[in-house]
Amino acid sequence: MKKLLLFTFALTLMFSVNAQIKTPQPSPAAKLEQVVGLTDVAIEYSRPAMNGRTIFGDLVPYGKLWRTGANKNTMVTFSDAVEIGGKELKAGAYAIFVTPSAKSWEVIFYTDTNNWGTPKEIDESKVAARVTAEVYPIEMDIQSFTISVDDITSSSAVIGMMWEKTYVGVEFKVPTDKTVSAAIEKVMAGPSANDYYAAAVYNLAEGKDIKQAKEWMDKAISMMDNPRFYQLRKQSLIYAATGDKKGAIEIAKKSLEGSKAAGNADYIKMNEDSLKEWGAK
Repeated sequence: MKKLLLFTFALTLMFSVNAQIKTPQPSPAAKLEQVVGLTDVAIEYSRPAMNGRTIFGDLVPYGKLWRTGANKNTMVTFSDAVEIGGKELKAGAYAIFVTPSAKSWEVIFYTDTNNWGTPKEIDESKVAARVTAEVYPIEMDIQSFTISVDDITSSSAVIGMMWEKTYVGVEFKVPTDKTVSAAIEKVMAGPSANDYYAAAVYNLAEGKDIKQAKEWMDKAISMMDNPRFYQLRKQSLIYAATGDKKGAIEIAKKSLEGSKAAGNADYIKMNEDSLKEWGAK
C-alpha cells in the first residue's frame, strides 16, 4: 500500500511539472487594435495555418458556418455605434461567423460572444448584422489566417479576412462626423449649465472670487429647466457668502421644499440650520 501511494504521488508530481511547460499553440492568439476616425476597434482571434492543406471547400467546407479562425470564436469590439450593411451596431463586442462559398461569404455579427466555436443554431434575435461579401482571389498563398483593418478613412474602414488565396472584406462606418459636429456645436454654443455650475462650486470651495461664483451660479440655474434641491443649496451658500442674506434665504427655502419632496433628511437639516443662522422668519 505504501509503495502504491508513493507511486501515485510520483505520477502526480510528474504531471504537475509537465503542466507548467509551455509549448507553441498550433493556432496562436492575436489581437489587433485600430482607431478609425474617433472609434476604437479591437479584434481578437486565433490564426490557424495552412500546413499544406487545401482550406476553402475542404478544411473549411463551403455552405457551413465557420468560426472565422480557430479555438474561441473571433470577436470584434467597437467603442462607438457603427453601421454595417445598413444596420446600426451598438458599441460593444460581437462574434464574427461566416458561411463561405467559392464566390462570396455570408458574414454574421453576433451579439453572443461566449461560444467556443460556432453555435449549434443561429439565433436570429442575436444577429446584429448579416452581410454578403465578395471573394477576391489573390496570387500568393497566405499561410496563416489573417484579419486586418483596411482602407481606413475618417468615416469608414474594412475588416479584411485573408487565408490561402482568398481575401474577403466587410465595410463598416463610424460616426465621426456626427461626433465632431456635436462637439463643434457644443463648444460654439458656449459653456453648458454644468460648466457654469462646476466653476461656481469650485470658487466657493476654494475661497476664490465669490462675486464671479455668484454670476456663474445664476447663469447655471437660469439654464436649468428644474434645478435640483442640492444645486439650489449651493446657490444659497454663494449668496450668503456675498452678503446677500435675503437672497440666500429665498433660495434656501426653495431648496428646503425640494429636499422635503425628495425625502432627503441631510439636506432638510442643512437648509433648516442655514435659514436659522441667516435669521429667516
